[in-house]
Amino acid sequence: MRKRLIGIVTSDKRDKTLRVEIERRYRHPRYGKIVRGRTICHVHDERNEARENDVVEIIESRPRSKTKRWDLVRIVKRGSGRIGPQVDSEPTEANEALEVGAEGASGSDAGPAAE
Repeated sequence: MRKRLIGIVTSDKRDKTLRVEIERRYRHPRYGKIVRGRTICHVHDERNEARENDVVEIIESRPRSKTKRWDLVRIVKRGSGRIGPQVDSEPTEANEALEVGAEGASGSDAGPAAE
């Protein structure tokens, strides 16, 4: 019986390959605290159908490359797009203050005058 796991796609940049993160919780053997662990699996996606942040089911398979040992079974739930730093299109007050300060420093009175 081959293992089946469910995880979240963290990268879909390579052709026919996904990077899936499987999170697990376990009790620390010495301190007893519940800690989170994660396992990274490289998954073969023949049709390039999964995207970043999708929840997917994967199954163990024969080795397809040095790191790929899993196949995509199905997409359990579609994600909401890429997660990462959001770039605002509108300037904020802090950015405007930095821009004004930079313009004032680059003027002709920025340094001592050579006489």
